[in-house]
Order: sequence, then structure tokens, then C-alpha cells
Amino acid sequence: MTRPDITREATLGVLLDEAVAKNPDGDAVVYVDRDYRQTWTEFSRIVDTLAKGLLALGVKRGDKLAIWATNVPHWVTFQFATARIGAILLTININYKSAEIDYILRQSETENIVLIDGYRDTDYVNTLYELVPELKTQPRDALHSERYPHLRRAIFLGPEKHRGMYSLTELMSLACQVSDEEYEEAKALVDCHDVVNMQYTSGTTGFPKGVMLTHHNIGNNGYWIGHNQNFSVSDRVCIPVPLFHCFGCVLGVLACINHASTMVILEQYDPVMVMTSVEKERCTAVYGVPTMFIAMMDHPLFNKFDFSTLRTGIMAGSPCPVKTMRESVEKMNMSEVTIVYGLTESSPGMTQTMYSEPDINRKCTTVGKAMPGVEVAIINPETGEHCPPGVHGEVCCRGYNVMKGYYNMPVETSKAIDAHGWLHSGDLGVCDEEGYFAITGRIKDMIIRGGENIYPKEVEDFIHGMSGIQDVQVVGVPSVKYGEQPGAFIILKKGTTMTEDDVKDFCRGKIAWYKIPKYVAFVDSYPMTASGKIQKYRLREMSHELWPDA
Repeated sequence: MTRPDITREATLGVLLDEAVAKNPDGDAVVYVDRDYRQTWTEFSRIVDTLAKGLLALGVKRGDKLAIWATNVPHWVTFQFATARIGAILLTININYKSAEIDYILRQSETENIVLIDGYRDTDYVNTLYELVPELKTQPRDALHSERYPHLRRAIFLGPEKHRGMYSLTELMSLACQVSDEEYEEAKALVDCHDVVNMQYTSGTTGFPKGVMLTHHNIGNNGYWIGHNQNFSVSDRVCIPVPLFHCFGCVLGVLACINHASTMVILEQYDPVMVMTSVEKERCTAVYGVPTMFIAMMDHPLFNKFDFSTLRTGIMAGSPCPVKTMRESVEKMNMSEVTIVYGLTESSPGMTQTMYSEPDINRKCTTVGKAMPGVEVAIINPETGEHCPPGVHGEVCCRGYNVMKGYYNMPVETSKAIDAHGWLHSGDLGVCDEEGYFAITGRIKDMIIRGGENIYPKEVEDFIHGMSGIQDVQVVGVPSVKYGEQPGAFIILKKGTTMTEDDVKDFCRGKIAWYKIPKYVAFVDSYPMTASGKIQKYRLREMSHELWPDA
């Protein structure tokens, strides 16, 4: 049922209280690969304990707490413990190295950092010791870093002890030092328009920027994300996407909190573990970027798993191939799968397809309509005028979901949000007469060949229809004669052989001649961000090396 108010003036703490009231004994958080299961009542209780521990350490309203961790248990606990007391959770990309951590600690002026032992080839603990050597020589309750003057404390997200850091066990034990009255006073100071979350954009161009999001931004967006999937206390949502990204901590966590649905979380993505989680917990929804769904459906064990309980979920994070969407409906029982379009700066959702969308073509070829409370427009990037239906332009939005701004970057903020309040996405799109939006690529990704505009996604979707293709990405290859030529980077299904001419022959006579890839490369994988987005700028860089005489 649609709630009468488009947006609510509620903090994340209030949303958690409401989830507990709706479904006190239902599962809140589950990890299938370990013995970890909490009801909503138990989850709320441990959030309160952690929040009191943070208060005892001296964490205050407006302080930032950076979390550098995979989707481990208690990541979500920290998300709500900080929200309870008005602190700001600053999420760090798990693939960052020392130079990037150095930049974030400086630029964000963070006071606290929480970390695990490491991920892949990066030792987080040693990295922090190298950046903050004072941790080994100063009392942990009196840290003063020369390089990071704002940094006050480090917390290890685990029971182990590390010099200069508080362990999670110690932090929890400090809760007894804060009375219920003091805790209630701290909670009462929190306003829904306070910043509660900071996420740094991937920084594929220029330095990363800290996106400031409020309780009002992401709490309301989470509600509508879940509403458009028809979530209720009966839903169990498999979340294998990174929590440091909006896909995980808003589309996943906050959609569940708003509807008291169960979060079935994976520490990191693994196709077999996702399928195991769906089957064992009888999940009704699963999230992922297109490459995650492709990896599951192409896995040799795919047919051994039971997907009969699935009905919905979200495929997002990068353009969704029409073929992959259709296959998720047919092979994974996801007849009510949705696509969300947006960006971190828009909390992140601005459009979404509805679970009840009857037209399979709309479900697979569009990103839906504007979400309630959000205006979405296609704007000519050169003239600033609004484009009529059917005309391509930049996708822009305004409404409750627009970020508060970039932290300490007023110039960049003014470039992103214009004088009329429109947030500019940098993406190209088009809207039809009925208000359905389609994304055709990045403004920088659009290929201009001798004056002809080529939208990569259109070509990618067509080539996806070729037998033996697992995935395809189309980019502009620099050309002396034409400015740019389309080039296709293709991943083949196992056991498939194909030539460049096979691809061109498949396209010939079926799409405009100038859209047919001039160049074709077969690759094993794509350069990716940690959140699963394909880095097309790196494919363009590769094209310079592959075809230097273009």
C-alpha cells in the first residue's frame, strides 16, 4: 500500500524502531556461510550497545567514522549505531590502497576509522600503521597524528587486539559507561536533515569527492526502492553487492529496514555462495550488477540450484543488457525484477521499474519512471533546454534525493547541482511519451563518428543477441579520419570461437553501417571498480594500444 506522504521527516534510528515494531521476532540479518542470525529485536539491541560504546569513546554528533571493511557482520551494526547518535558513516572502497586512504583521511577530516585485517593483497592494519605511526607509540585514548590532525581513534572490527586500536569487544564493553538517559539525550539531538552517510565517488576522473547524504535523502529513497519491489516482512533479500556502495547500504539495507524485510548478506560476491544463499534461505529477491547475474547463469552448477522462491530484486550499477534481463526472468524466476537508475549523488535512485510492470519490453529496455518525490528531466547539455520525448540529452533530477553536496568542495558541488536545483548525472538518456526513461550511455562515452552520434548501449544490446557472446562493451576508438570509430570488447562463452568478421557480419544489414564496430577485441575480463562497474575509460586506453593506427 502506498503511504500517503511522499517523504517523511524520519531519522534512520526511527526507521529501525519501526522495523522492530513491525517484525520483532523475524530475521533481520543472516549470513549463510557462518552461524550468524539476528532477529530485529536482537539487531536493535546490539546497535544500541555499539552506539553507547561510541559515545563512551567520545564520538559526537557530526563526527565522521570511516569504515574500511568488506560486508562482514557488524558493518550494518555500525551503520545504525552511528546514525543513532548523529555521527556520519564514511564508507571506504575495499580496494583502496595507501595513497587513496591517505587522500580520504586528509580530505574528509575524519575523526574515527574502523577497519578489518585486510582484503586480497592489501593488509589494512599495516597500511594504517604506515600512515599513522603514532598508533604504535601513543596512548589510544590520546591519539594526535601529525599527518591527520583530525583523527582521534582507530577501532579494529574484530576481537583481536592491535596496538593503539580499540577492539570491537572492548568497544562493546564500554557501553555500560553511558546511561540510558545520556543515550536518549544524544538520540534526541539527531535531525533527519543531518548528514548521516559520506561516500567517495570512484574518482575515475579527477580526485574522489565525498558525497554528503542525509537521513532524509537515503531513508526515503530506501522506502521507495523497497516499495517498488513490493517488499514486506515476508521478503528475504540476498545482498551480495558491496555495502560501502549505495547499492548495498541504501538499495539493500535501507529498503529492508523500511519494510522490515530480512537481509541475507554475503561478505563478498561469489556466484555459488549467492545461489546457495538464495536456495537455503528461500530468498524472494537478489541484487547484483549485470556481470554478477551473467556469472551465475553461465556457471556450470547453475541448474543444480532452486530459484523457485525468487520473484524480484534489482539489476543495476551499470547498463543492463536486455538479454541478461530477459534471462533472469526466464531462468531465475525473477518475473518481478526491477532496474534502478541513479548515482551516489541522488541517494542513489531517481528512476525505477515497478515489480508489477506488465510489459516485459518496458522491464528490459527502460529504467522505469521517475520515483515518487523526484523530478527527472532530459536536458540538452549544450543549451540547458528540456528535451521533448524521443530526443536524447543529459539525465537530470531534483527532489528530496539530491545530495547535500560534496564535502569541502563548493566549486564541484555547484558544477553538479545547477542554480535551479537540477543534479546533472553526466549520463545520456531519452524519455518516451509515457514517461519511461532509457539510458544510452555516458556523455563522455557517446561516440561521434564523422558527425554521427552512436550510443554504445544500443550497439551492445544488439551484439548481445549473437550466440556465444557472454558480454560486450563498446567504446570510441580515436580515428584521424572520423574523430572516433566504434570498437567492441567481447567476452565469449566458454567453448566458443569467433572472429572479428563474424561479429561484423552479424551486424551488417541489421544496424546502421556506421554503428557496426570497426574494431573488435576478444578479452577474458573487463577492468572493474569494486562495486562491479566496468571502467570504460580504461577500455578506451586499451584501444589506443590495440589499434594505434586507427
